[in-house]
Amino acid sequence: MATLVYFQFTFAAITTILVAGSVLGRMNIKAWMAFVPLWLIFSYTVGAYSIWGGGFLYQWGVIDYSGGYVIHLSSGVAGFVAAYWVGPRPKADRERFPPNNVLLMLAGAGLLWMGWSGFNGGAPYAANLTSSIAVLNTNLSAATSLLVWTTLDVIFFGKPSVIGAIQGMVTGLAGVTPGAGLIQTWAAIIIGVVSGTAPWASMMIIHKKSALLQKVDDTLAVFYTHAVAGLLGGIMTGLFAHPDLCVLVLPLPATRGAFYGGNGGKQLLKQLAGAAFIAVWNVVSTTIILLAIRVFIPLRMAEEELGIGDDAAHGEEAYALWGDGEKFDATRHVQQFERDQEAAHPSYVHGARGVTIVL
Repeated sequence: MATLVYFQFTFAAITTILVAGSVLGRMNIKAWMAFVPLWLIFSYTVGAYSIWGGGFLYQWGVIDYSGGYVIHLSSGVAGFVAAYWVGPRPKADRERFPPNNVLLMLAGAGLLWMGWSGFNGGAPYAANLTSSIAVLNTNLSAATSLLVWTTLDVIFFGKPSVIGAIQGMVTGLAGVTPGAGLIQTWAAIIIGVVSGTAPWASMMIIHKKSALLQKVDDTLAVFYTHAVAGLLGGIMTGLFAHPDLCVLVLPLPATRGAFYGGNGGKQLLKQLAGAAFIAVWNVVSTTIILLAIRVFIPLRMAEEELGIGDDAAHGEEAYALWGDGEKFDATRHVQQFERDQEAAHPSYVHGARGVTIVL
């Protein structure tokens, strides 16, 4: 029970972190601190119990092996709704938002990929046939989706992108999660192809043509990489769930995907209905929670604080570029920089002194 509690806690924690990815760069930290426990109790827990904890969707036969609906669809939808109510980042931040460190991003992606094998492989709560298949399918889908996303970047933009490769990896992982332990390996590859294609198209094409999608500032594109991929994965699980694997995990006998005939068509409809419930519940609950918080705490940082950044919110800077990390002030810091350089290197006072960074 202790292991189960901790394992489920990590699911809850990572789902909340995904929601945070949609509102980075402008949400009031105090409002966020109020949002987290309320959202976990009234939104996440409802979805998790409904599908995993013996709730009505579980009893009805909706399949979500390891969180395509409970984690990825819910976080993507909730994040999108939260981004709508909080409002967008400042225009300058939206127009130019490069990664701070691509190497650390790659390191994080590697840790995420490895960890995903852990929670998809650990979903049966045992090292057994289902967990082995889940780990293999997880890696196949992620690798396939990464290659597909990168190929699309090369075809349409002329060059591969590290950011794009990581996005493709994430969509492949999210897409296979609903059925990782219930599908054959060829189906995992198909899911990887779809997960690398549809989210790419939704982000690169549909987003640019939709006024609503452009209005909502989803900072890290959580809606596209998690909600879209999780939804597609859940639907494809309704197509490809293998009857011999379903009997090892699911409560209802004779469960199968539509591809295998029999009552598989009903399973596909159940998957669609389960996705609709999770999406609608998150839209409604997230909206009510944020509107209630807004009565007492501003959801958004003040514009002056947004101009300053981390120092205004936390009293510290991630990178102390100017002395002790305070906001750059040309009237003070340029002269101080020159004095420091002169003291350290007297013979180079009149030479090049570095790069001026305009903040």
